[in-house]
Amino acid sequence: MAKYKLEYIWLDGYEPVANLRGKTQVKEFDSFPELEELPMWGFDGSSTRQAEGHNSDCMLKPVAVYPDSTRKNGALVMCEVMMPDGKTPHPSNARATILDDPGAWFGFEQEYFLYKDGAPLGFPKGGGFPPPQGEYYTGVGYRNVGDLAREIVDTHLDLCLEAGINHEGINSEVAKGQWEFQIFGKGSRTAADQMWMARYLMLRLGEKYDVDINWHCKPLGKDVDWNGSGMHTNFSTKHMREVGGKKYFEKLMAAFDKYKNEHIAVYGPDNHLRLTGLHETQSIDKFNYGIANRGASVRVPHSFVNAGYKGYLEDRRPNSQGDPYKITSRILQTIATVPKK
Repeated sequence: MAKYKLEYIWLDGYEPVANLRGKTQVKEFDSFPELEELPMWGFDGSSTRQAEGHNSDCMLKPVAVYPDSTRKNGALVMCEVMMPDGKTPHPSNARATILDDPGAWFGFEQEYFLYKDGAPLGFPKGGGFPPPQGEYYTGVGYRNVGDLAREIVDTHLDLCLEAGINHEGINSEVAKGQWEFQIFGKGSRTAADQMWMARYLMLRLGEKYDVDINWHCKPLGKDVDWNGSGMHTNFSTKHMREVGGKKYFEKLMAAFDKYKNEHIAVYGPDNHLRLTGLHETQSIDKFNYGIANRGASVRVPHSFVNAGYKGYLEDRRPNSQGDPYKITSRILQTIATVPKK
């Protein structure tokens, strides 16, 4: 038997963006614990905006477990928040009620800014701006990426891979101090669990470097010529990958247009600051699609058209603070309205 350090991680009740929370429980197991071996655990919901002080108990239900390479015998336990009965999902628990499809594949492109002393890494101390955008995207060299950012993003990549998270790549982004990582998963719950856990690992890593992770979609403001942050969501279903076809694609895009407001409602707060029609975005009140068009609502890869309108599509509207549980579920809800014949 060995003592394992179980980090129970959950989403709190803050709005419009939930915060990640975590606390550690130590329990003995013969080997790395399986999900079904992990007990439910209570916490004080009055301190996380999930309960009143006079009746503050909430429960954590483990839903996924990953190795934590930063701790000896460590485990990262993703949890849903439940009511005190342990059976009823808490109102803040988006995961419990989302539409799921194991045959649906999702790839998230999470953009974010690394912040230190109130400004993105690489911005001049005391205020002002660095040279304009242009060479920062996938940039190399101290002038473009500094001396700290690459160490952080490379370490985060390793932490995710060691945890078994499907981290698929990193790159510096268009704005100074802005980066991106990509997470892929099959099924909306599985994909979103891994996305949240990757965010958690990045936030925790920032503690070591005195760096904050700024997820806001437009942290530098709407009226400056600097890109915002998105979480472009690539998606496909089994039908899209194996059958597809131009007629089905056109019906699918008509449905995405019909439900554009419902999508925007769950694609992250303050998206009106980002979706302006500038900086590789379409306006928030419009929907369009285009082949290889990064200014469209949905980008259609050349590979999709060349394969006979089969494969994946990229919804570019979700922003960097969006909840992947809600985003994937809304995409699947819209797809479900489209007849396959």
